Amino acid sequence: MNDVRADRAFPGLGPGLYAEWRAADIGVITDRLERALILELAGNVAGMSVLDVGCGDGDLALQLWERGAQVTGIDASQEMIDAAHVRAKNQKAAIEFEVAAAEHLPFASQQFDIVVAVTILCFVQDPAPVFREMARVLKPGGRLVIGELGRWSYWAAARRIRAWCGSALWRRARFRSRGELKSLAERAGLTVETVRGGIYYPRWHFAARLCARWDQVLGRLTAVGAAFIALSAVKAARPS
Repeated sequence: MNDVRADRAFPGLGPGLYAEWRAADIGVITDRLERALILELAGNVAGMSVLDVGCGDGDLALQLWERGAQVTGIDASQEMIDAAHVRAKNQKAAIEFEVAAAEHLPFASQQFDIVVAVTILCFVQDPAPVFREMARVLKPGGRLVIGELGRWSYWAAARRIRAWCGSALWRRARFRSRGELKSLAERAGLTVETVRGGIYYPRWHFAARLCARWDQVLGRLTAVGAAFIALSAVKAARPS
């Protein structure tokens, strides 16, 4: 579940840790479930202009491009953007990447049909400006899809313990609840359509293998206990 984030405050974290996570058994299973949920909420992206905020090494951006989207990705880390450029070049993917802060998106208002942001708010002290910026660059009728680390889960508890034990990364993290994400989207002027949970197993690859098949079922019933929470919200269309 994108168990690492790379930004300017943590120069030791980079694309290598993303690759390490995806190579682990639990990383493969967890990443697949999270990615499927985000893509489901994004819907049909073919022909759509999509902004990936906090794109990391470009993995999600590439999957959106493969589904026919016109994709732009931004990240606060130059190292991540460099890795994203390499990934896109290797796939001959026409994706634009640039270094930028989520709180100050370098784009015109009403530019994108869809904005996605996965596990970036957990390392933002004040997420309200990020939501306002993402809402600003959405076209009327456009969709925002957020994926975040859930507050009430085994994973969050383990990360809090790591923070107490000295982890600088997880000491900074802020885990979000379903209600908090919904409130942030609404305060940015968006209408929330769906909130779904994901990743209900503890961080143990045997548990992931056993429980993955039930994850989508649980996610439709409750977000309590979910290590990953996904939200989709829409911007009001122009009056006819």
